[in-house]
Amino acid sequence: FVRGAESAPVPQAALTLISLTGRQLGRSVAQADGSYAVDAPGAGSYVLIASADGFQPQASTIVVNGDEPVSYDVLLSGTSGLSGVVRTAQSALPVKEAMVIVTDVRGDLLATAATGEQGEFSFAELVPGAVTVAVNAAGFRPRALPVEIGGTGVTRIEVDLEAGAQVQGVVRAPYGALADARVTLVDAAGNVVGTATTGADGAYAFTDLDGGEYTVIATGYPPVATALTVTGRGVDDHDIELAHPGE
Repeated sequence: FVRGAESAPVPQAALTLISLTGRQLGRSVAQADGSYAVDAPGAGSYVLIASADGFQPQASTIVVNGDEPVSYDVLLSGTSGLSGVVRTAQSALPVKEAMVIVTDVRGDLLATAATGEQGEFSFAELVPGAVTVAVNAAGFRPRALPVEIGGTGVTRIEVDLEAGAQVQGVVRAPYGALADARVTLVDAAGNVVGTATTGADGAYAFTDLDGGEYTVIATGYPPVATALTVTGRGVDDHDIELAHPGE
């Protein structure tokens, strides 16, 4: 028999018998009461694969001795769903195109999806148990939270994201964009918030910032320090000109 939770029969489950080398030898479909039968070519060891919609597939090693039929019950674990919505923490507005990532307790990736227009997301075919849900969206601080997926039905969660400002720009020298310049971001208290090295296009970026007063220091030529105020989503065009004296 093929059974699921609480020994309930799983009708229409597909059962496939394969050899240890992977060749298919027989196939069957479970009856309304979950019963099945598959013909084996003879004595030996085989692999029985059982699968059904809404359940995790299972593979089992079966040993057939002589001509006597082997009785083997298959227990399938059901899969569950996870759905939810991503909103801004300040105004509870939906966050669309946020990336939602589900990993298991070992950190292995289980599923990913982007939120829709109303900040909604959903996953089917997840195994019940503990998972980690991580959410990342442009202009917001990334968030990760533990979630326990129930044994049946759909588990629903709500994720609030804190706004995270960003500062980005280009470091230029007299001849054009300056690559490999070091850019340091310092907050009002004098703490180094982050450092970056410009790319080939002279670009740099700092993300996940709190609003407030900052100093941006660029070195590579004689250093230049500039002040700026960060509000809302941040600053996208804080460009810096570097030059040797007299250039």
